[in-house]
Amino acid sequence: MARPPARRSGHQALVLRQDPDRADDFAVLLVDPAYREGLTLPGGSAEQDELPHLAARRHLETETGLVLALRTILTVDYVPAAEFPEGVNFVYAGGLLTHRQADAVDRHQPPPDIRGLRWIPRSGLREVMAEDQYHRAEDAWDAWEHGAGLPLLIRGVPVPIG
Repeated sequence: MARPPARRSGHQALVLRQDPDRADDFAVLLVDPAYREGLTLPGGSAEQDELPHLAARRHLETETGLVLALRTILTVDYVPAAEFPEGVNFVYAGGLLTHRQADAVDRHQPPPDIRGLRWIPRSGLREVMAEDQYHRAEDAWDAWEHGAGLPLLIRGVPVPIG
């Protein structure tokens, strides 16, 4: 292609912990961005020539303090051009955190463009997320729950764990 179209690629992570209020349930880690209404999964856009899983990992670390191996894609969400350029958003499996990891997140100071970090049970997601963000998180959670993720490939080779 002589002039490929510009397209945004977003990379988010679904990170879970055991819900402290209900031992038989999980809560998802969400960020409260200052630049938009509603909570979102941690993540953001990739830079030019940045590997997709490393973009997700960079945003996850900056926003939450977590450094996780992100190599399984749970869902892909195409976003047509409207208020933002056309984009494709990938949600990676961050997995289930240990108590120590969850405590570290609770102590993390996010950057100024993030008002805070919140753990929300699945039943409360619709109340705190914009509709598109809610559907993305719900689909990713369903894929995680059923082991339906896909491995990320770079030029046909699976991204190594770690």
